[in-house]
Amino acid sequence: MNDPLNPLIYVHQLSLCYNAMGMALLTLLHVVSLVLCSSFFFDSHCVYASAPAMYVFGDSLADVGNNDYLEFTLIKADFPHNGIDYPNQKPTGRFSNGKNAADFLAERLGLPPPLPYLSIIHMFNITSTDVFLRGISFASGGAGLLDSTNKGQCLTFSKQVYNYHSVYASLVQQHGVVKTHDHLSKSIFSFIIGSNDIFSYSKSKATPQQFVDSLVSTLQTQFKRLYKLGARKFTFIGAGPTGCCPSQRAKSKTEDCNPETNLLSILYNNAAYSLLHEMKSNFGFTEVKAACCGLGKMNAKVACLPISSYCSNRKKYIYWDPNHPTEATVSLLTSTVIDGSPPNVFPVNLRQLCAL
Repeated sequence: MNDPLNPLIYVHQLSLCYNAMGMALLTLLHVVSLVLCSSFFFDSHCVYASAPAMYVFGDSLADVGNNDYLEFTLIKADFPHNGIDYPNQKPTGRFSNGKNAADFLAERLGLPPPLPYLSIIHMFNITSTDVFLRGISFASGGAGLLDSTNKGQCLTFSKQVYNYHSVYASLVQQHGVVKTHDHLSKSIFSFIIGSNDIFSYSKSKATPQQFVDSLVSTLQTQFKRLYKLGARKFTFIGAGPTGCCPSQRAKSKTEDCNPETNLLSILYNNAAYSLLHEMKSNFGFTEVKAACCGLGKMNAKVACLPISSYCSNRKKYIYWDPNHPTEATVSLLTSTVIDGSPPNVFPVNLRQLCAL
């Protein structure tokens, strides 16, 4: 298991590193998609390629003003001294003295700061979806992976994904499936979430590992949903040493870090790392041309016979033999048939058909 307190780079398609604040940065690049870059760093030495947009999901570390539009919440940053170092020196809804992680990620990519989703809905007369093409932040202060975290006070992670689904449907309706998927496949999907769940652990009766497992299970479900809705390039920023936040230190007479909270951060980051690695294996077919089993060029000259050779890792191959997909490929396709949504499945999916 990787030590989450030390910087490291997992070379190939998945990278894990820590910035100076101790945040884990996991970058997943889908192997079939166009390669953007292997990792992002919060410093002037980051090397990146262009992306058309960035779509951000998360909590107060990435909220650029969504909570300003939530009427019944106390979790807001629309008052001084928030924004004191922002260009206009006024509160912007960011839980910061200036820019936040969403701003800097966009800046390093050469993109404008992502607009808060709720500001678009409230302020724009959306007769055109072009505003959606420039990137959006769905993040909400107080949000966690679990719907129970700060319930009623924020846009939950599941609600954020739901809002993205609405954007996706609008883009498909106006621009068509091909153009929409081409745009989304080149865009960056950033996730900065999990700390609020960890802060709320004291209310849980689960063991630390059971609690983390529930977080990562939710993360996996929503990642798969986003994948089906066009997302291909994921950047995940894990939890920092949350037990060392002032709010946690203040609970100690000696002002020490909270070891239990820090343990949860470590377990969460490790589990997220494993999840993204697994996603790369399940979704990232590294061999998209040759057959796994057969003989001759690309194992395609002779069918899969007892005398044929076959690959050791079938999950990385799209094709089993010269004409048929592997189990991994079929699993992905049938999942779409059962639980997919328009435009991939129309007018209803198989689960919905069975319920009619």
